[in-house]
Amino acid sequence: MFVRIVKMSFHEDRIPDFLENFETVKDKIRKADGNRFLELYQDKNDKCIFFTYSYWETEADLENYRQSELFNSVWSFTKTLFNAKPEAWSVDKLVSLE
Repeated sequence: MFVRIVKMSFHEDRIPDFLENFETVKDKIRKADGNRFLELYQDKNDKCIFFTYSYWETEADLENYRQSELFNSVWSFTKTLFNAKPEAWSVDKLVSLE
């Protein structure tokens, strides 16, 4: 399993559009094959910056999601709201303390 972190920055007036759309698709994304966890964060100092944080079983699961109709519809809408190029990282969790 690995973690996918995506940083997105939106035009301030488009944040409600993003949040409304995320609300309608979050359960579908979470139920994608291989997805084990999904969270959305908003930066405390810059309300235009958001992060998604998700766990994926395999790279193939993430790639299958990225090739899906769901991803294409979500991403084609979301990218129209950006004020900067999104960034993404796939990382391996080394330590987790609870």
